[in-house]
Amino acid sequence: MKLFSIAILTLFTITLSNAQSKKNVFFDQNTLIGKFHTIDELENLRKGDLIKLYTERVKEITIILPYLALTNEAGVKLSDIGIKEDSDHLKSLDKHHDTTTKTFEGTEELISEFIPYADTEKIIWAILYFEEVIKKIRIGADGNF
Repeated sequence: MKLFSIAILTLFTITLSNAQSKKNVFFDQNTLIGKFHTIDELENLRKGDLIKLYTERVKEITIILPYLALTNEAGVKLSDIGIKEDSDHLKSLDKHHDTTTKTFEGTEELISEFIPYADTEKIIWAILYFEEVIKKIRIGADGNF
């Protein structure tokens, strides 16, 4: 029983510390899209698939833009860029994460309600545009624009 209690306590501690480490990260890797597309690839997709890609790209841009002057890399912590990880900063970051999540839920609803009415060609153009913006974001200030 004692061994079981120690195992549970250890698992709880690891889970809690892992959750804590996520709180002090500006954004993580699963925020980022995994693939960029060509116009030919997009033209072969159905409108529903295009809307999903559109939504994913809007999400990445929405999440990363506020942090662009600080970092363009996933997984960067406050301390990595010299910001003290005190309770005020952690609360502020956590509040922003919550606000961004709620805001994007509204944006996602708007996209799912109105973008199906858009011409397929315009959705494709928007996806390609968003992907170019994301590429520029990922290059960063030190890259060649």
